[in-house]
Formats: sequence, C-alpha cells, structure tokens
Amino acid sequence: MKKLFPLLIPIFIILFGCQSKIDKKSKIAINVSFSNKISTENLDGRLLLMLSNNNEKEPRFQIGGLNSQLIYGMNIDKLAPGKKVTFNEDVFGFPIESLASISRGEYYVQALLNVYETFNLSTGHTVKLPVDHGEGQKWNKSPGNLYSQPFKITITENGIENIDIVLDQVIPEIKEPKDTEWIKHIKIKSEKLSKFWGRDMYLGAHILLPKGFKEHPEAKYPLMIFHGHFPADFGGFRTTPPDKDLEPVYSERFGVDGYNIKQQQEAYDFYKRWNDPDFPRFLIIEIQHPTSYYDDSYAVNSASQGPYGDAITYELIPYIEKQFRGQGKGWSRFLYGGSTGGWEALAVQVKYPDEYNGCFAACPDPIDFSNYCLTNIYEDKNAYYYDSEHKKVEVPSHRDYLGNITSTLKQDNHLELVLGDNSRSGKQWDIWEATYSPQNEDGYPERIWDKYTGDINPDVANYWKENYDLKYILERDWDKLGDKLKGKIHIYCGDMDNYYLNNAVYSMEEFLESTTDPYYDGEVDYGDRAEHCWNGDQDNPNYISRLRYNTMYVPKIMKRIAESAPKGADLTSWRYK
Repeated sequence: MKKLFPLLIPIFIILFGCQSKIDKKSKIAINVSFSNKISTENLDGRLLLMLSNNNEKEPRFQIGGLNSQLIYGMNIDKLAPGKKVTFNEDVFGFPIESLASISRGEYYVQALLNVYETFNLSTGHTVKLPVDHGEGQKWNKSPGNLYSQPFKITITENGIENIDIVLDQVIPEIKEPKDTEWIKHIKIKSEKLSKFWGRDMYLGAHILLPKGFKEHPEAKYPLMIFHGHFPADFGGFRTTPPDKDLEPVYSERFGVDGYNIKQQQEAYDFYKRWNDPDFPRFLIIEIQHPTSYYDDSYAVNSASQGPYGDAITYELIPYIEKQFRGQGKGWSRFLYGGSTGGWEALAVQVKYPDEYNGCFAACPDPIDFSNYCLTNIYEDKNAYYYDSEHKKVEVPSHRDYLGNITSTLKQDNHLELVLGDNSRSGKQWDIWEATYSPQNEDGYPERIWDKYTGDINPDVANYWKENYDLKYILERDWDKLGDKLKGKIHIYCGDMDNYYLNNAVYSMEEFLESTTDPYYDGEVDYGDRAEHCWNGDQDNPNYISRLRYNTMYVPKIMKRIAESAPKGADLTSWRYK
C-alpha cells in the first residue's frame, strides 16, 4: 500500500479537475426586464430566475421536492418597464447557491415576477406583500404575476453572458365557482380585517346544503367546519357517477393507479350518503381566508396577519348561520381537518372554547413547540444541525413510512429564502412565523431563527410559547379551560408522519392522559406506519380515508350533541328523513 499510495494522488487531482463547472474568472450575467406592453407602472415584488435541465414542464412548475430545479431570487422596488435587472453570482439561489457553481450544459431558463402591493397596517407599519387573487397564494400561478416563456441556453466554461429575458406574459384571472343546487358560495367584507390591513378585506366560504333545505324552512342546522388549505370550491362532492371515459392517473404519493377514478367514486358515494334517509342534516363549510403570507391564515389572531380568529368566529360564522339557517350556538358547531386544518381545528377549539363543541384534529401541524417537527425551539440553539462537537449532521424535514429522507430543514428554509425574504415565500415554515411571531420593527414577522444559518432566537421562541404552543397553553390554563374542553378534543396521527408531527402528538397525549382535574375525556389515536395525513380510520388506507372527512366524524359528533346539548336545544327540526 505504501508503494501504491503516491500513485493515487495524481489520479485524484485529474478526477477533481474534470468537474464541469463554470470557470471562476468567467462572467455571470442574466438580464431581466418586463415589457411596457403588459404594464406601464413601476412595480415592486420578488423577481425569480429559474433554470431547468429538462423541458417536461415550465421551470416555474419544477421548483421544490427531491428533484427541484434551480431558482434564484431578489427583491425589486419600483422597477420601471424596460429597465434591466441583472442576476449575477452574488444572487442567492437554491439548491445551488450561486449561478457561478452551476455545471456547464444546456438549460431552459424562465423568469417570473411575484408582484407585491403596499399595505398601511393599523400597527403603523408599511409593508409590501403579494396579494392572493383566488389561487391560494401560489407564486407560480397567481393572476397578475408577470413571466417569460422558457427558452434554451447553453452555459459554457466562459460563464453566462448576454442573456436577456423579457417578462411579456401575465397569468390570467381565475373564474370564481358558480352556485349549484347543493353548493353555495359567499364572500363578505370583514370589518375587523379591513381595519387591520388598511384596505377592504374579505372572507369567503363554500357551503354544502343538506338534503331538503328548501323543503324544510323550519329546520335549523348544526354546522361542521372543515378547516384546511385554500379551497377553490367545495371538494369531494359530485352528483353523478365517475366519468366513463376518464383515463386512469397514477398517484405517485400513494402508489395507486387510477386514483382520479377513486376520487370521483368517493365524491359520488358521499353525495349518496348525504341523501340517505338516516344521515343527519348538517351544514358543512370550507373557508377561504388566504393572506399575503399563505393560502390561509391559520384561523387565529396574529400580530402580522391580523384578527383572523375573531373575524371567522364572530363575523363569518354568524353570517353563514343567519343566511343558511344554522343553529347559531356553540353546542352546534364542530371543527375538523388535517395537517394545517388539524392544527386549526384544535387551535380554534382551544382559543374559543365556548364557541365550538368539539374538534377532530388529524395529523396536526406541531401542537407542542418542544417538538416543532424535529426541533425543540426552547432548548436547541440551531434548527438546521444537531448539536455535536465534531460532526455536522443536518436535521431532516421529510421522510417516508420506512424513514427514507428526502429533504432537510435547512433545504426547505433556503428555498423559502429564495422565494421571498421577510417570511414572504408563501411556504410552510414562513407561514408558521407569520402566524406565531411578533412583528419586527419593519412590520414583518420576527424570525424564529436566522433563515440562512438556522440560529434560534430564544426571545421569539418564548413569544411563540406563550401565545401559540397549544400543549403549553393547555398546561398553563387547564384550571380555566379543562371544564370547557372536556369531551371536545380528538387527535389522530400516523406514527410515521412524513413531517414528524407525531412527536408533538405523543407529548400532547401524555399531558392529556395524565391530567385528571378534570380528565379531558377525548381521544388520541395513531395509525401504525401511517404517513401524513392519517385521520383516525383504522380500517381503510390513507388514500381512501382522506376523502371521507365529511362523514367519518359524524357518529362522534352526534354522540357529542346527545351528551352535551343544553336543555331546550333544538335537536329535532334538522332530523327529518
């Protein structure tokens, strides 16, 4: 071995020297401007440059996930039509931080401007943020955003020079859904939100009417609130069997062929069950409450997003109940949902214990911040790396049911940092900040950790604890909340949740089961090797049970009503055949 070792050194040098990167001395310059044919105004926003090594889809639809293509981002302020902005090696990107580090080869390039508008908040701050236009706060398909058509470029060892991209396309408006016999759509101006944001702000909802709604004007109905991500329309309900000519589509997420057909069949089965003579008559609503930070507000009051919790509970819900003959009482309202909707269901029940009579929280976002996925924000110093003297191991953020890791916390957050600073990416970690954090001096959410390094801010962590750590709040206030929440808390999670959300559920269960004054008298259940978003069905696979939210908790809701409705409550007008 001693004789062979010297021979390995020149071989290593040769191999290392063969890497096909851009020469460090080469120039990096991609110029982007927008055409005055699509806008004559100076614009603010986040300018994004994307490169893909394939043309399977536009680059803007290939960002994120295990095989994410390349993206770089910068803020622009009052950019005039025709004025060029240059992307060079100093612009931060993901998953390769610098354009100078990209391998030589052919790429499809595209640029997009996520347009920002100015808000004068009631807090005295002026902020610039993207506005939702009916798409659920998705930068790559938000109406009004400008973009270019992709074209192919060649990156050589001499770098990237003389490339000009013109944004000459505008994402078109989205048509709003139309009312049907069964599904109605409403939108109201919220006085509470309008005051906070300094402009007219609206809340919307899709309402599924019960069978016999017109024929029974005397009936007043309990209300089921299905929390979750931005709903374009009321989902999972159709009055006809699956389309006969529907081509089966394979679901990569669930490994199921023809999943689109199964979805249509489940939607039709729900319609049939909804009309069954023995099915209780309810109103079901899905709420539209997107903000400038995400596809929904998380349904609670927050420093940066405003009083969404109060607006939904005291403005939107009473309006719907008045318009569609709801009971209008706390005993008749029930909350359920998964993931974001799971956290919302539990948080709203905790924050407004008298206004709702039960929550069914499936795979909820972290409900204990000492288990903020795999980070303990109170004890860890850094979110991206495990504490170690000599090793540098990144904290995972996504796994499958066998534990195979496809992303890390650092990677997720660096992508968000490219998409938008000041928590403006419209993605998961940023919306948690936008919901849980106090405002910084500029009016944006205070960072829980440095977005680049991962160093945690203990002062912000303490603010989160006191205001939004649901387990801590229940521990702290159980003497006040216990009697109000008894029998109302139901939590479900897979023990191999993709985002490690089960860890916080274990912690919550330990508290709930150990507390006897009073005992919570609810339910916590787990799915064996079940991924995100298991919701309590022990008999069916997740890809089926996730389509049955609107019926699976009904027996438990009816039991709850029978046990808890106050004397004199209307338990009959809505129980017709």
